[in-house]
Amino acid sequence: MLFDHTKIYVKAGDGGNGSMHFRREKFAPFGGPDGGDGGRGGSVYFEATTNLNTLIDYRYRHHFKAESGGDGARQKMHGAKGQDVVLTVPCGTIIRNADTNEIVADLVEQGQRVMVARGGRGGLGNVHFATATHRTPKEAQKGEPGEELWVTLELRLIADVGLVGYPNAGKSTLLSVVTAARPKIANYPFTTLAPNLGVVEVGQPRSGDGYSFVLADIPGLIEGAAQGVGLGHEFLRHVQRTRLLIHVIDGAAPERDPWEDFQAINRELREYDEILVTRPQLVVLNKMDLPEAQERWQELKAQIEEAGYTAFAISAATHQGTDELMQYAARRLQEIYKEEAEKAAAQSDLALQGPVLRPEPDDAFSVSKDHGVYVVRGKRVERAVSMTNQESEESMDRLQLTLEKMGVTKALENAGVKVGDIVRFGKVELYWGE
Repeated sequence: MLFDHTKIYVKAGDGGNGSMHFRREKFAPFGGPDGGDGGRGGSVYFEATTNLNTLIDYRYRHHFKAESGGDGARQKMHGAKGQDVVLTVPCGTIIRNADTNEIVADLVEQGQRVMVARGGRGGLGNVHFATATHRTPKEAQKGEPGEELWVTLELRLIADVGLVGYPNAGKSTLLSVVTAARPKIANYPFTTLAPNLGVVEVGQPRSGDGYSFVLADIPGLIEGAAQGVGLGHEFLRHVQRTRLLIHVIDGAAPERDPWEDFQAINRELREYDEILVTRPQLVVLNKMDLPEAQERWQELKAQIEEAGYTAFAISAATHQGTDELMQYAARRLQEIYKEEAEKAAAQSDLALQGPVLRPEPDDAFSVSKDHGVYVVRGKRVERAVSMTNQESEESMDRLQLTLEKMGVTKALENAGVKVGDIVRFGKVELYWGE
């Protein structure tokens, strides 16, 4: 079974708390602060591997958490760093933020790795807050909470060429003939319920005198597939990575019109993704060993060529014309990759002359109001509040100074905040005081 999409929750480890400790020894009863820092929490990574071809590992387990950092200790001892979590996924997996649908990463090559949740920073121990005028600071930072989010994983098979068409058109038979793949084949619709992959070798690739490419048998599409009818969405996503489509048409179905079938499948491709219908296509009339297909070939060939496509007549069952089809597909695929390389090189030259996009600074923030609660959003300000020990008067005084320096206090006052109002910083809510 091909399990190719799922939704999981990932949580990075929290940073360890800083220590508020004072050195107390026999000959140094007032030795001053010596609290160590907390350790950083572990982060969550995704890594692509060729050892997997499905997301079945995430079917029953949906929550993954990295280890939190250790707390600081006396004698300036730092807490241990939390252990990272590395989740392996098949090459071709797209990772999205489940809330925003924004693409976090597209892992296509073996060993590619991306961090999706960063571990929280460890809190500073009280040794960092000692000054010449304040020798015994009674404050230490809390560890920063690790990042957490829901992500969706979507596997799109990595194939150079995709076979598309109506059910029972002969795609699986063609795949079995030109590759070593052995898909299930039977004479009824929807025999293929999951995409199958095979490698086509043209010439002698291993000796350097040939070419090989990956061919995918995409399960048969029906009208309405772009809207999810049948298993449309499950199948169409796997077409998106292909560079070339081989459109297989059943030439022997007495109740079907080959030209209408061709147009119907292209409509489904266009409705799902307009880019798909612009992909180069080779149109193949299959089952030429039967009289019905032979009678339709000349008319269909004229229609296909008039529409700007290259037409082929084959019989997958008897291997008629399959070698010529694969040789042409290999040549066309090489041309496509060459065109893509030239286009990428041209775009990289233009990128050097284009505008430079600068990321938003860490100290940027915004103030809004939600159902009577003032909400302050910003990476640095949320971190400062979450790492403040609210039970320490010195820590709260320092936070107040930090908010004033960042301009948060003034921004809240301009927004109309009053004494007693609730102000939310990330997950922390505080009452606004004098």
